[in-house]
Order: sequence, then C-alpha cells, then structure tokens
Amino acid sequence: MARSTEKKNAFYAQSGGVTAVINASACGVIETARKHKDKIGKVYAGRNGIIGALTEDLIDTSKESARAIAALRHTPSGAFGSCRYKMKSLEANKREYDRLIEVFAAHNIGYFFYNGGGDSADTCLKVSQLSKATGYPIQAIHVPKTVDNDLPITDNCPGFGSVAKYIAVSTREASFDVASMCATSTKIFVLEVMGRHAGWIAAAGGMAATENVDLPIVILFPEVKFSQGKFLKLVKEKVKQYGYCSIVVSEGVQDRSGNFLADQGLKDAFGHAQLGGVAPVIAGLIRDKLGYKYHWAVADYLQRSARHIASKSDVEQAYAMGKAAVEMALQGKNSVMPTIKRTSSKPYRWKIGEAKLSRVANVEKMMPKGFISRDGFGITKKCREYLEPLIAGEDYPPYGKDGMPKYVQLKNAPARKKLADFKVK
Repeated sequence: MARSTEKKNAFYAQSGGVTAVINASACGVIETARKHKDKIGKVYAGRNGIIGALTEDLIDTSKESARAIAALRHTPSGAFGSCRYKMKSLEANKREYDRLIEVFAAHNIGYFFYNGGGDSADTCLKVSQLSKATGYPIQAIHVPKTVDNDLPITDNCPGFGSVAKYIAVSTREASFDVASMCATSTKIFVLEVMGRHAGWIAAAGGMAATENVDLPIVILFPEVKFSQGKFLKLVKEKVKQYGYCSIVVSEGVQDRSGNFLADQGLKDAFGHAQLGGVAPVIAGLIRDKLGYKYHWAVADYLQRSARHIASKSDVEQAYAMGKAAVEMALQGKNSVMPTIKRTSSKPYRWKIGEAKLSRVANVEKMMPKGFISRDGFGITKKCREYLEPLIAGEDYPPYGKDGMPKYVQLKNAPARKKLADFKVK
C-alpha cells in the first residue's frame, strides 16, 4: 500500500520503568510534531503504553496547552502511564497486530513513537515490520530510555544520567552520616540499586569518592561473581582503616553458580526473575560474619523519580531524542532509533546518531571490563571519565511558595473511540 499524501497523525507511548526525564522526551516529541503541523496532525498518546493502542485508549494531546506540554520537561515519571507488555511475534499473535492496524487506520495514524528500553525496542521493531507484512503504511521510531543504561550502540541512555547523579550524591551523603556515627554505633551502610545484568547504576556510587573526598566505598556489580571471602576481607580492611564502610550493591549480583542473591522465585511481566532484597542479604552477612552494626536502604523508585536532582545533560539528551525521533520520521525513516554519539569527554560534546532497531532490540550493553577495578569492587579512571559528564550540571524544576516542586498533571483527555472493545490477553 503506497503512503498517502494525506497528513497523518502520530502515536506516542511510554513503556517499561519510567525515569526522571522520560517526560522530557515526550515533550520533545509533541513540541516538535506541533512545529510540523503541515505534515503531522494530532499526536495521540497511548494510555499505559502499547496497551493503549491495543484497547484504543488514546489520549488526545492536542487538548493540552503549550504551557502544559512544556512543563513535561521538568516533570518526572510517565505522564501518560506506562506498561510492561511485550508483544509476541506476528506469527504467534496475529490477532494483536491486526488490532493495531485497525486502530491506526481508524485514527489515521502513520507515525509510531515508542519510548522505552530493550524490550520496548523489540515491540517497536515488530510494529515497524507491519508495513512490509501487511501493506499498512506505518513508520516506527524508538525513543531510547532506560535507567539501566544497557541499550547498545548509543553512548548512554536518557534516564541513566539522573539516576547516576542521585546514587552518587546519596552515597556521598550517607557516607558522611555513617562516618559521624561509626565510633559508637553504625559502621556499615548498604545501598541497593537497580541493575539486573548491567552494573552501570552501581558504578555511579563510586563517583561519591574523589581525590578530594576520600570515602571507603565497595561496589558489587552483576558482571562480577560474588565472592563472600574477598568481599568480607575488603569490608573488614575498610572498617579498620576508616572506621566504617559504604556498600553499593546492584540488585542483579550473582553467586559463583550464577544464581541471583536476591531471587524471590517470582517472574515479572517480561519473564525476568523478580529481584529485590539483596541489601538485607548483604547486611545480614556482614552482621553474622563480622559483627558490625549496620543500616541498609533500597533506592527503588526514589532513584528513578528524583527529578529534583536530575542531571542537566540527561534532561537535554532526553528532549533531543524525542525531537530527533520526529525529525527522522519526517525524513521517511522507519525501524530506527536516535542515539547519542560522544565526540569528546573533556570538554563534553555529543551529537545525534542513528541505529537500526534490528541491532538494538533484546541486546544488553554490559559494563566494559576496563570500567571495573582489578579487584572487582570499584571503578576505574576510564569509568569516571565516562560517568562524569553524564551526571554534570543541574536542571532544577520550578518550586512553589510551599517549598515543593511544581510538576504538571495533564488532563489526558481521551480520544473518541471508533471501534469495538478489545481485550488484551
């Protein structure tokens, strides 16, 4: 089916775990689309990700003012709702793809922008293949997002810089706290961070210590098999030298047999092991083997929603990815993702690149060996040079007289339904 010269509408949705800056990407998509009214009609947002497309639960973003859309740039979380839903192949679930085409056709949608991580890239890739498989004209562009920083090809992922800044700052502040108490009380602080297979977020904890700020920090990476003996020896040495020790542990840390230390025996919607609770496991081990008093915390949602301490470079890149996605679609591209290409670390410079979704979907980028210290419990100079510009700069949200940040809550007015109800299985 040839593409019609008629102006097409766009579909945008957010998927997976949200971030402090995913709405900045939404802002980039919608504001850029509005600047091209001669080529793009309305932007419909899917309520709760791809599920909104399947159930025809579309949000008409044209009902939002320019001021409200602009405020998305400094508002955390997912303004339109997210989901964890991975579509099967066209052969395995033709029913859902037929439904997508039915919804797209009913609402004259010719552009598809999906904002998420690796599993979301897979969904976007499958949607991009609809044109070839069915003849329906749809251009699918993936907008990168993930706090895990594990998408391939792109230098870094929007969402990561801000969570890295939060973890680095939190680790430093908590370390100062423990240092003040270690003589008579707490000697160990354990902070659990996200990261199933890639230790990028845990690595950020290492940024808390510098040449001018000497702190005893031990990091446990998913890429390094956990050795109880080596770990306890190092912690004991740190406490002997400093009087205390701070430990940053990734939720995905595994033992020598490849088992997650925090495996609950449950699975999430994508079939991944449901993790959580590695901090008390590590703290309990220290208590039983070394007898030190401890405190532990789980950063959990706080790390990915902390817009008040977002990285300036992260906010700028998140917006730029949304903007670039629309521009790529207008250039007639399909099945691609805009990327961040670092051209210099000092001074920090980057530009927009492009990657084929077939090279992005379901591929995880792990920490390079050269970023992890030889003993496996810290970061190297190369890692510091990589991380430093990603956590640099502040982009504070506006604050009200009540001392609270002013975040926008959209009206999210629904578009009129035109089709029969559809149940997602």
